[in-house]
Amino acid sequence: MSDLLTKAEIKQYMKLLDTLPDNSEDILKIWRLLKAHKKALCKDSFMPFVKEMWSSFIEGHHHKIMADAFERVANGELKRLIINMPPRHTKSEFASFLFPAWFLGKFPEKKIIQTAHTAELAVGFGRKVRNLVGSPDYQSMFETKLSSDSKAAGRWNTNKGGDYFAIGVGGAVTGKGADVLVIDDPHSEQEAMQGSPQVYDRVYEWYSSGPRQRLQPGGAIVLVMTRWAKRDLTGQIIKNSIARDGDQWEVIELPALLPSGKPLWSEFWKVEELEAIKSELPVSKWEAQYQQNPTSEEGAIIKREMWNIWEEDDPPPCDYIIQSWDTAFEKHNRADYSACTTWGIFYKANSTGEEVANIILLDAFKDRMEFPDLKQTAYEFYEQWQPDTLIVEKKAAGAPLIYEMRKMGIPLSEYTPSKGSDKIARVNAVSDLFASGIVWCPDKRWAEEVVEEMASFPNGEHDDLVDSSSQALIRFRQGGFIKIPTDEPDHEFYRRKAKYY
Repeated sequence: MSDLLTKAEIKQYMKLLDTLPDNSEDILKIWRLLKAHKKALCKDSFMPFVKEMWSSFIEGHHHKIMADAFERVANGELKRLIINMPPRHTKSEFASFLFPAWFLGKFPEKKIIQTAHTAELAVGFGRKVRNLVGSPDYQSMFETKLSSDSKAAGRWNTNKGGDYFAIGVGGAVTGKGADVLVIDDPHSEQEAMQGSPQVYDRVYEWYSSGPRQRLQPGGAIVLVMTRWAKRDLTGQIIKNSIARDGDQWEVIELPALLPSGKPLWSEFWKVEELEAIKSELPVSKWEAQYQQNPTSEEGAIIKREMWNIWEEDDPPPCDYIIQSWDTAFEKHNRADYSACTTWGIFYKANSTGEEVANIILLDAFKDRMEFPDLKQTAYEFYEQWQPDTLIVEKKAAGAPLIYEMRKMGIPLSEYTPSKGSDKIARVNAVSDLFASGIVWCPDKRWAEEVVEEMASFPNGEHDDLVDSSSQALIRFRQGGFIKIPTDEPDHEFYRRKAKYY
């Protein structure tokens, strides 16, 4: 850092340039001084190097996070790094192109193994890095040069004995060593679409028995990828590392839409563009690929296939409407959601011809809101559906909501499930409703979000819709609509014909 000028010095020299005559020797001296400063800055820090090599680069906050992590890897402070981020956010440009070039500029004697899900893609990265290292702009920054025999795009050396080797997933790395192992998106979309656990298992087996074993003493691993499933390489590395008390990983998760609702890369992506992508993708894909929150049915109490799908455009005429609210905790906690689900009870013949009560999801809502907006939204949903039973659990913002809605003359239930206050106990209490085939949902995007959150419970990131649903379903079970010997007695509810569509 001793070679670097301060900001004040740079400002001073730039002002001085304007005052000097065109033929002054001082101009050349200052120019050389500024050039030396830029060279030292690019060698010392990753982000200045990026900006110098990539003229059209649009910087976002997540780039600073990545740059800091890469610098710590290069300086030996961080040995195991995972970055999970959405597509089209400069993942590969940073990890597989600019970082290897910058690292070899700093340490021309060191070795890099670069991997991707195909050999063609990995070699393509190698070609880009090699061409950059050989470019005049790069050569003005670093002393690192290509060796005279470095012609192969995927295998080349520096003039200081450094080595770059590119390989696709499944390829052999025998005889190669690495000071840094870079793994960029080890799963292809085609493989991930198969949905087979074996696809992910093969990648992990290759990683653990191949590249992982090629590290030099003190070597680092950088895994940068989009999430696909709980069982993908990120998931298996973390799971096995914890189970076996193995490598300690730093994991950076970068969702396309932040908890605030703003884009991760607002300088490039608009909210409307991301929302359009979200509306076109199944919930599971959006949550995994863009939000880095893959769902899994491993350990799930309510699996996806346990729902009946109502395929008609309109829901059935319902005799009774239940609306249930799960409210967020402190208003300053922006990670919390408030959620509302609305359910309709209708009667349908079973296999023996008997008319039995079924329940269908009519509406679902989830959002982060301050209390005034929560109060207004709850009122609007009540007016829209006119539920026979409105349930609000008396916790968090639920207590003042109960008070305010009663002031408006809206009857509601302060609800505490009798099957226990534990979230898992609540879901277990209604699981046999799904098993008996009497729980329905429409084939709609908003309903899919409820199904996915249920399928990821209790291991998912959020459970707001789960809590709202379990409250409503427990009311259905205990409300005299169905007769199950294990149910606790509850007062009778009248049935009416509801008009809601």
